[in-house]
Amino acid sequence: MFAVYAESFSSDDPLSALSTGERPEPEVPEGWTTITVKAASLNHHDLFSLRGVGLKQEALPMILGCDAAGLDEDGNEVVVHAVVSDPAWTGDETLDPRRSLLSERYQGTLAERVAVPRANVVPKPSSLSFEEAACLPTAWLTAYRMLFGQGELKAGDTVLVQGAGGGVATALITLARAGGLKVLATSRDETKRSRALELGAHEVYESNERLPGKVDAVMETVGRATWSHSVRSLRPGGKIVISGTTSGPKVDDAELTRIFFLQLSVIGSTMGTRAELASLVQMLDATGARPLIDRTLPLTDAREGFSAMLEGDIFGKIVFTA
Repeated sequence: MFAVYAESFSSDDPLSALSTGERPEPEVPEGWTTITVKAASLNHHDLFSLRGVGLKQEALPMILGCDAAGLDEDGNEVVVHAVVSDPAWTGDETLDPRRSLLSERYQGTLAERVAVPRANVVPKPSSLSFEEAACLPTAWLTAYRMLFGQGELKAGDTVLVQGAGGGVATALITLARAGGLKVLATSRDETKRSRALELGAHEVYESNERLPGKVDAVMETVGRATWSHSVRSLRPGGKIVISGTTSGPKVDDAELTRIFFLQLSVIGSTMGTRAELASLVQMLDATGARPLIDRTLPLTDAREGFSAMLEGDIFGKIVFTA
């Protein structure tokens, strides 16, 4: 079957480690099933894998990709949950210390077929296209958990989304607006600020621009470049929910004095559970909110999509069709 995979690592030139071509059909352990992939989306995790982050040398060659939507063995339309927990684990899959994502220990979704645990399959409503559904399992699920799980936000709350443009940030804006929140967003790029307004942000600001008022929560995926601004934008008792550090994890000033004096909460968030993915799918089905797709490419043109993500030339999700 055709697949997009890593057969080496390169921290300086990750695209040099990217390969496309024929790979063996997936192995299907007991309790697993095979999904015929109709669409799969690209994540920064895939670039990290090419750099050798989170992927071990002995696992190569590894088919990349965490996200997919397609058909199960009975022809049902489904979405794939990317978190694979230990078979003995019960409860929140994201807290399992032995968890992994597809494309880490198990072959990923950027292929014509992928094997996944049967418990990792969520029904796809007909209202969602395969391309839209393929955006959900990583970026959109991460955003959903940040807002409504870890953030515990409710209609009427005010939220700041840092760094509008990436897959998680665009999901945060859309989902927050659909959930009845007042949405503020920042970006260094004027075009991306305009696009954020089109997505549903009520107000947009330049990165690190002082806000006219304090917010209930900040959704943080940028890290070093925006951290101080995130802390200073919160009302007393507010929350920062952080799921990434695209500008780097080492902050110049952690703002610890402000954090304890204002009794702020800093909450980590990683991916989401299968139940949360099912709730996310139901939310989109009910509200009509939809993922923003930057571009759709055939899987055979995957290198073009990886290159665009590496250069930062995207607004929304890149989707591949098999």
